[in-house]
Amino acid sequence: MNAPHNPLRSPDDVRLPRPAGPSALVLFGVTGDLAQKKLLPAIYDLANRGLLPPGFSLIGFGRRDWSDSDFTEVVRTAVLNRSRTGFNPDVWEQFSQGLRFVSGSFDNAAAYQNLGEILKGLERSRGTEGNVAFYLSVPPAAFSEVCSQLRDAKLATKTRGWRRVVIEKPFGHDLESSKRLSSAVNAVFEPHEIFRIDHYLGKETVQNLLTLRFANVLYEPIWNNRYVDHVQITMAEDIGVGGRAGYYDGIGAARDIIQNHLLQLFALTAMDRPKTLTAADLRSAKEAVLAATVLPDDLVATTARGQYGPGWQGGKQKLGFLEEEGMNPDSTTETYAAITLGIDNDRWRGVPFYLRSGKRLAKRVTEIAVVFKTPENNLFTGQQLQQNTIVIRVQPDEGVTTKFTSKVPGIGHQVRDVTMDFGYSHAFTEDSPEAYERLILDVLLGDPPLFPGQKEVELSWQILDPIEAVWADLGRPEEYAPGTWGPPSAAHILRRDDRVWRRP
Repeated sequence: MNAPHNPLRSPDDVRLPRPAGPSALVLFGVTGDLAQKKLLPAIYDLANRGLLPPGFSLIGFGRRDWSDSDFTEVVRTAVLNRSRTGFNPDVWEQFSQGLRFVSGSFDNAAAYQNLGEILKGLERSRGTEGNVAFYLSVPPAAFSEVCSQLRDAKLATKTRGWRRVVIEKPFGHDLESSKRLSSAVNAVFEPHEIFRIDHYLGKETVQNLLTLRFANVLYEPIWNNRYVDHVQITMAEDIGVGGRAGYYDGIGAARDIIQNHLLQLFALTAMDRPKTLTAADLRSAKEAVLAATVLPDDLVATTARGQYGPGWQGGKQKLGFLEEEGMNPDSTTETYAAITLGIDNDRWRGVPFYLRSGKRLAKRVTEIAVVFKTPENNLFTGQQLQQNTIVIRVQPDEGVTTKFTSKVPGIGHQVRDVTMDFGYSHAFTEDSPEAYERLILDVLLGDPPLFPGQKEVELSWQILDPIEAVWADLGRPEEYAPGTWGPPSAAHILRRDDRVWRRP
């Protein structure tokens, strides 16, 4: 069944954000870090920007024995600490009147009955019109229980208005678990009511990738194997696992980052021009890339995995991964992963894509680097021409850098590489919204282009599962020092192809 037409999204004017209609959002896992640091501030910022209706209501669901006033104070603290748009007393007064809290565990049927009564009351008092989004900011193991309870309490049934459910990654830990998770959610909600959030897809630079490619005649004609030598996609963090040791052990960099964030960036970078920017056409274009993706024959030589060891970084002594609090000292979970992919289609056949992610690396950066071939006929005798590169910087300094060759001023014709840089913060006076602002608003609008579908999730696991199977037989990952760019084996992946990793 197709998603209903959204009258708030005019196909003739997509320039300005559209405000959400009457609605309520139920936030499960409201006491967690994600809710406190990202979700609650983002929801308030939407209200502060005038993008939520006056009667919008937010219901927190958690185990704490909180009253509505307790919850209101928790939200207020999160807003004061993390709001992007600043605290506005008038907006807060209106926003806070729609805050409610339901105390209970995820398997407490009585708590869901209470939730149902609260939603009915808000429909009468706040004019939500029966429109409800359920945001599951909970571990994947709880998805099935929460959805079943929503079904049994008839909260997922539309008597009037719409129902939607939002689930956070990871969408399973392999292909089979992702299918089971999907079945559990699909048993309660229809496919067009399910929104799988990958917050990277809400970032401005990721969205600008589509504009860069398809709104400029400069780039698309050379975005293919005739001109591109290879592509590098990097997500590096300079921090360790910290207090997430319990969550991270057994998951690792490949499942945590590559399967979702990086494969989505990979698909957006490599896909053919979609027919339109609708959800169906964008998903179809990305699915075609993922379905055509091929793995090298030798997965040992073309992949790398590592664990950060103890050492100095930024003038401070850092613990090794196995020394982190709560970590299994025998863990074989990787904190660095790098893989090589190919695409068996006419556009990209023969072009390798290198994806890498890691913790405790030299700097925090996420980027897509499209590296071009050198000219076939070098007119500049005795001078080695370097490869042109287009770098899309996703974070932290959002923008695009182009590296090209120029003549050095002076007599003679010496050439040198130079860069041309575009930065969002310098080029635009508009303040860039947080990714979760865009994505939560899209949920309330019923606008799903930035949300991956289940087929994309399954195709991504089909790519990663064979690599994980090979790694499972290799024992402990290679150790690397904090503040470096990963284990030595990572360099060998590119060196065997006479290439090197970029140093962002």
